[in-house]
Amino acid sequence: MPTYDYLCAGCGHELEIFQSMSESPKRKCPKCGKLKLERQIGMGAAVIFKGSGFYETDYRSESYKKGAQDEKKGKSDAKSESKKKDAKTKDNKSKDAGPSKKSDS
Repeated sequence: MPTYDYLCAGCGHELEIFQSMSESPKRKCPKCGKLKLERQIGMGAAVIFKGSGFYETDYRSESYKKGAQDEKKGKSDAKSESKKKDAKTKDNKSKDAGPSKKSDS
């Protein structure tokens, strides 16, 4: 349900009313009581879809985006370090194993 802007031609009172699109425009001014209330044509507001089925990251704050980026950077650093450790561990295991010797017994 949209919010409509109203202006009283009698007293100049401005107000916003939350009402259904199918509801008829209000005519009586709540301030002066005259039937001079007119619905104004507004520019409209941007539509923001929230809830399941929409990308919640579309509306994230800048601080959240920065934190997520820092976290992602930290994870990529950790991955590269763990890959280096894995490579060193594999090299050490292959050195420890050495060539296998067959015994002739």
